[in-house]
Order: sequence, then structure tokens, then C-alpha cells
Amino acid sequence: MKRGPRVLVVVLVFVVLGAGTYLLEWRKRPVVAHAQAAPKRALPVAPAGVRIRVQVLNTTRTRGLARRATRLLRDQGFDVVEMGTIGPVRDTTLVLDRSGHPEWAAAVARLLGPAARAETRRDSSRYLDITVLLGGAWRAPADPLDP
Repeated sequence: MKRGPRVLVVVLVFVVLGAGTYLLEWRKRPVVAHAQAAPKRALPVAPAGVRIRVQVLNTTRTRGLARRATRLLRDQGFDVVEMGTIGPVRDTTLVLDRSGHPEWAAAVARLLGPAARAETRRDSSRYLDITVLLGGAWRAPADPLDP
């Protein structure tokens, strides 16, 4: 055998042995779970057996916010019966209790994030429990809502 092929065989043997040693050492390392990541906060859900009728209104110039908020609320069990866009433009999100259930409005406000606030403004002429006025500070969840 000539010198060139012998050198190639020796180099290949060293490469294979080195890769095998690296893989064995890599498998011995402890598996670190992603427990250090920030824990996801538990999202509020609609009470079981109760139909909470929600109206979602986008008060910004950003298209699609009402649709994204509707998906988020429906995923958590709220019944969004109407969505749309209205003026004037708002900066903060306001959740209005229309039926005298402030705990429902507070749950929706918690679901929409820390910048949302809830108020009671009863209105028996509406067939609604909650009205959501989405403000410019509201950000849709980063996680995809559809599987």
C-alpha cells in the first residue's frame, strides 16, 4: 500500500474515534430541562356552565386586533357574540361590565394582560355581559392560537 492511502486510513480512524468519544461524553451530560424559563401564567377561563356574552371592539388603527382578541377569549370559554371597530382611538384596554358581574369583567381584564382595566357600566338595554374596548397598548399573545 502506498503512503497516501495509509495516511488517509489513519486520519479516518482518528476522526471516527474522536467523534465516538465526543458522542459518548455528550450523552453522559445531565439533561437540563427548561425549568429556568419564565413559567407561563395561568390564564383565566370562563366559569363552567355559564354563558358570558362578550362584545370585542377595536379602538385602534391596527387591523385584526378584535379578531385576535376574539380568538383568545373563545379559547378560554367566553362567548364572543360581536366584534368590530369603533372610534375614538384609545391607548389602554377597557373591559366594561354590562350585567352586574364585576368578577367576569375582572377575569377578562386579567386574560387581556396587565394593562387592561375593568369598570362597571351597567346597561340592561344590551344583550351583553361584557364589552371589551381594545386599546393601542394591547398586544396579542405571541403563541399561535390555532394548532
